[in-house]
Amino acid sequence: SQINFAGMGPKLMKRRMRQKHVDQLRSMYTQARMAGVRMVACQMSMDIMGIPAVELLDGVEIGGVATYMEAASESGVNLFI
Repeated sequence: SQINFAGMGPKLMKRRMRQKHVDQLRSMYTQARMAGVRMVACQMSMDIMGIPAVELLDGVEIGGVATYMEAASESGVNLFI
């Protein structure tokens, strides 16, 4: 990502997560995938923030508004961040 606080972003986030006793991202991601959660990254947001697809975790899909709307209409629960 081009927005990472001069390289400090990931370190600051990991430290804050430890302080709040939050599981590591990989652990939460694995649990979500095992529960059948589908994750879709917004293509436009990725473009704006300079995040290449290779930086996404395995299994994360890339989509736009149409992809989100289709998934949301078929889902019992959805979250848009």
